[in-house]
Amino acid sequence: MKIHSPINRRSFLKGAGVSLALPLLDSVGWAAGGNPAQPPVRLGFMYMPHGVIMDEFWPESPESYHESPPPAIESLRPILDQCLMMKGISGVPTSPFSGAPHALELSTWLTATLPDAETRSRINIAISADQIMANYVGAHTLLPSLELATMPQTWKENQAGLHEAYYSHCSYRSPTQPVPAEIDPRNVLNRLFGKKGEAGRVTRANPLDRQMLDRVLGGARDLRQTLARSDQQKLDEYLDSVRSVERRIAAIEMRQQEAALEKAGVRSTKRHDSDSPPIEVKIPEGDKRSEYMQVMCDLNVLAFQTDTTRVSTYIGSTPNGVSYPELGFTDKHHSQTHHENRQEMVRKVAAITKFNIDQFAYMVNKMANLREGDGTLLDNCIMMWGSGLEDGNRHSRENLPFIIAGRGGGSINTGRFLPDVKGNQGDLLSTLLSCAGVPLDRPIGIATKQISEISANS
Repeated sequence: MKIHSPINRRSFLKGAGVSLALPLLDSVGWAAGGNPAQPPVRLGFMYMPHGVIMDEFWPESPESYHESPPPAIESLRPILDQCLMMKGISGVPTSPFSGAPHALELSTWLTATLPDAETRSRINIAISADQIMANYVGAHTLLPSLELATMPQTWKENQAGLHEAYYSHCSYRSPTQPVPAEIDPRNVLNRLFGKKGEAGRVTRANPLDRQMLDRVLGGARDLRQTLARSDQQKLDEYLDSVRSVERRIAAIEMRQQEAALEKAGVRSTKRHDSDSPPIEVKIPEGDKRSEYMQVMCDLNVLAFQTDTTRVSTYIGSTPNGVSYPELGFTDKHHSQTHHENRQEMVRKVAAITKFNIDQFAYMVNKMANLREGDGTLLDNCIMMWGSGLEDGNRHSRENLPFIIAGRGGGSINTGRFLPDVKGNQGDLLSTLLSCAGVPLDRPIGIATKQISEISANS
């Protein structure tokens, strides 16, 4: 009988200066002493601005949540038993910044705190929930946290005199330090592979050409022979995912290069005269925004699967200038939210909301199909999708839209819609951190309590 020896949690596949973290295998000990234990809980946040069309988002009743979910969450139907929706979570009161709804919707989303009114022209708010968790668990992983975004964080506007960074940042390492997000999927992949340049910086060069990637993954053959059959299958699935993400990023980059050449008048030799020119896939503002967002979601999944980080944020878009041409219209998201109940504009906002939730569903459905420990990766995650406004037409914040996916290692009672929860944004964030095992020495922002209905022990 072959004995499969446990391997260390921090084991990597290495080659040519690149290292690839391993997923959680049954042979790996996660506890400090190396003994098999409960997988760690990961916490992730995904954001969309401008609120939702409420009739398209909220279930009609707790019973209809499963039987006939609203159109916006239809893509979550396969895993609704692993999701939790709650109506009644209020946002941070906006006074004295009532004229700055879009500067507040993202900046308060994970801080549950208003910017300091006396220092409006510079960042002064609060540490965000994701960074509170990163401070607690970050020493156990290669990256303390992972911040992703679809758009550059460069919007120039100063509602109510507030600093422009409030429009595009949700993560704050301290009250005065916003954490920048990465918009280039290649750079994210390099970080996950641990490719370092001078002074410990992640290099911008591409270490992941086919030959180099083959060297790294080739080392998996020797490792594979030491694993039990169940772990062999899990390792194979993981390595297939790595190659798939690499191919998709490479395809985006190739189309960008060809489109840039065509725009400069240099015809590609790879197409016939009758072929249409290659589409120009801009990062992040491409015709196939879903393709870009799904690559970033895949990178988030890989980061959690390998325990490269246990904390992530993904700003799907920010309150400025984004459009969705693949939905069949080019109107800007923000302009359509001021619909004044005009049906065509309402329809477009509903389509944009569904699109963004579909990308979240893509990510969490993938997590639900990745085995980990005695369950799935999603079982050991808390993934929150949401917006910093309830209704973009009125800029209201009484019932902020949230979807929570994942059971948090058994700490969250999912599979429900709770239509009348009493609580605020800070209460929700404090409760989720508690479910993730993070002790708090003070409330988060405006929090006054924890929301007991969330807990699996309630």
